[in-house]
Amino acid sequence: MPSFATFIIIVAVAAVAVVLILGLWNMMRGGSPNRSQALMRMRVLLQFVAVVVAMTALYLTQG
Repeated sequence: MPSFATFIIIVAVAAVAVVLILGLWNMMRGGSPNRSQALMRMRVLLQFVAVVVAMTALYLTQG
């Protein structure tokens, strides 16, 4: 049974994937460049959060 840490990591990675797909979709359909820029900035922030969550989970489970 997956632990709570595993669930949080999966959610963080899924959030990154969703924002990435939204940003790519916006660029492919010729949407607003400002929206694409904002989505890509959000993706970078979410990637940072996902890495911090993963490293924290690893640290806490090494006990």
